[in-house]
Amino acid sequence: MEANPRSTGRLPAAFLTPGSSSFMDFLSAHSPDLLPGNRKLPEGIVEAPHGTTIVAATFPGGVVLAGDRRATMGNMIAQRDIEKVFPADEYSAVGIAGTAGLAVEMVKLFQLELEHFEKVEGATLSLEGKANRLSTMIRGNLGMAMQGLAVVPLFAGWDEGKEKGRIFSYDVTGGRSEEHGFAATGSGSIFARGSMKKLYRDDLTEQQATTLVVQALYDAADDDSATGGPDLARRIFPIVTVITDEGFRRLTEAESSELARSITERRLEQPDGPRAALL
Repeated sequence: MEANPRSTGRLPAAFLTPGSSSFMDFLSAHSPDLLPGNRKLPEGIVEAPHGTTIVAATFPGGVVLAGDRRATMGNMIAQRDIEKVFPADEYSAVGIAGTAGLAVEMVKLFQLELEHFEKVEGATLSLEGKANRLSTMIRGNLGMAMQGLAVVPLFAGWDEGKEKGRIFSYDVTGGRSEEHGFAATGSGSIFARGSMKKLYRDDLTEQQATTLVVQALYDAADDDSATGGPDLARRIFPIVTVITDEGFRRLTEAESSELARSITERRLEQPDGPRAALL
């Protein structure tokens, strides 16, 4: 009689047999119920916190990815200090918009997917490969998205082959598009994109690029109630990350607070922000 793996404390043979380099494929074969898109939802209307605005911009030498800190549930503020930007691996990051719980879970699974591939294959995925893997994960959540629990991330990273920063956006079906220069997703994206459209240049320095994305988030919060601006009283500031050939780096609280405070002070003189030249 064959011993039960659980009673002996041993892993089943299938867990120890090298197979696909995809952690998602492994999970689909052995525990499909753990995938975010396979969770059983309660009947009726599901009310869940939603993350809002994520922005990104490239500059010579890298890419900046940033997000505001507000999560909403209907017309209520569900959380004021949620984190929406995460490192995917050493040279890429993902910002989440949409259903917050599912989005955070998807990001953690994405991080595991990239780590699993690197351990099995002994090499990292290309940036295109990472973007494609994330696309597959979003497509797997389509059933949830059709019920109103969509996840729409923004993915950015340093492409070692092309030696530049790149940005990828997605729709709820997993459709992927590469964005050039700048991009935004979430409820305040239309305002953030308009702000960056007028201020973006392809010769920005890293400091100017970080200033640009915080300006864009400020403009988004100015017109979109679901996007949170810098909260000086509570010391809650946007999360700003930079990815270059040296890897992923998140601005410290001191750096992000100084940036947010300087922009807020300038807005006291120009409430609508910096002006772009007519010609």
